[in-house]
Amino acid sequence: MLRSIPGTLVRVLYIDTARWPAHGRLFAHLISDVSAAELHAFAELIGAPRRAFERDHYDVSAERAQIAVWLGARRVPSREIVARLVAAGLRRPRHLSASKGQKKAAQGLFPGRN
Repeated sequence: MLRSIPGTLVRVLYIDTARWPAHGRLFAHLISDVSAAELHAFAELIGAPRRAFERDHYDVSAERAQIAVWLGARRVPSREIVARLVAAGLRRPRHLSASKGQKKAAQGLFPGRN
């Protein structure tokens, strides 16, 4: 979403707290409520690999989450992540995903809660 700051235009992305365990690390969810293109560009900026993209969000390590916040992502509660995606029309639930049969499809936006 565009936010006005005197003399600049800043886009805001959103990230929750890194608390989702995988591969011996904790991960956070990074989203955009504007577009997937904006999300992919920001993810590339913080060094998140494209394989970390899950339908409508990136799973980012705690280390990358800190970088994302430093670069301007707003930390929000996990529930707000889903609410913002739904409100923006960008939510891609697992049951509607083309990747339904693939390996990662067994994981939802919040692993262990589905």
